[in-house]
Amino acid sequence: MAEVMKLHYVVSGDDFTRAGETSSKVKKTLNQLGFRPEVVRKVAIAMYEGEINMVIHADGGTIDVDISSDEIVIVMQDKGPGIPDVEKAMQEGFSTASNNVRELGFGAGMGLPNIKKYSDVMEIDTQVGKGTKLRIVIYAKE
Repeated sequence: MAEVMKLHYVVSGDDFTRAGETSSKVKKTLNQLGFRPEVVRKVAIAMYEGEINMVIHADGGTIDVDISSDEIVIVMQDKGPGIPDVEKAMQEGFSTASNNVRELGFGAGMGLPNIKKYSDVMEIDTQVGKGTKLRIVIYAKE
């Protein structure tokens, strides 16, 4: 697979019934393309966490996935409130999720830490009041 497969998704905000659909579709695609299970798992976890963050905090956004034989690059972009303190947001257990969201079983403050843990490269570009762009790279080669 020399060329790059490009996938584009729109994530709806505040739609917890459909949250996670995008990461499931990409997981299925990667399995069909024959990627190693540990690569598929890392992509699925990192994408799911980012997708849930978009649903909880940012009224949705877009996800672009570029798949090549070497790496999977995921770019998640939203027009949410932005992250005022990235360092704090990277701490396990820190969450700005509402009580309603927590009652649904989300908002435990593991999103960004898990994305970092399961990705090879994670870049956050965020501006308060404008939104957040998250670029995640997961290497496919051993």
